[in-house]
Amino acid sequence: MLDAVRRRRLLAIIRGRDPEAAVRTACTLVEEGIDVLEVSLTGADALDVIARVRSILGSGVVLGAGTVLSEADADAAVAAGAGFVVTPAMGTGAVRAVERGVPTLIGAMTPTEVWNAASAGAAAVKVFPASLGGPGYLAALRDPFPAVPLVPVGGVQADQVRAFLEAGAVAVGVGSPLVGDAPHGGDLAALRERARRFREAVAP
Repeated sequence: MLDAVRRRRLLAIIRGRDPEAAVRTACTLVEEGIDVLEVSLTGADALDVIARVRSILGSGVVLGAGTVLSEADADAAVAAGAGFVVTPAMGTGAVRAVERGVPTLIGAMTPTEVWNAASAGAAAVKVFPASLGGPGYLAALRDPFPAVPLVPVGGVQADQVRAFLEAGAVAVGVGSPLVGDAPHGGDLAALRERARRFREAVAP
């Protein structure tokens, strides 16, 4: 998972009110070359969405579950077909996923939280919310933690992607600025346009 994230440099986050639309969003993103996807468990029927996306796309997608808070969340996500787990903070869900050997992106904001997440076995640390400190804050975290893969998430816009990558991020995680209203039944043509814009932004 981490290798895929490093290569693609873009993690798409899907959180939808319409399960059918969420599945269509996932398929459309993969068609546009964005194949590292996180389905948030706060979306409608998220576990079923994960299972269906896994069934449809198989090995053509690097698929994870987001907003994993509890041990039960972690177990259910893996059972549904998630290959990695993302959490907003250090907690029992993160600990359970790491114990199970599942690659885990653990959310953190402060230096202490980054260190605790890395020490707990995080495959990468999700710097959240990235909009709070911006690329400058991420660069400041990079200095004391050069070996910790950092993935800024939360409010990252297409025109900020390059700055985050130059500040030391291994990838960026993007939700609504990329998927928009597509997971709620919105325009897939507009989703394709945004996907191409973000693909261009992460291109070497």
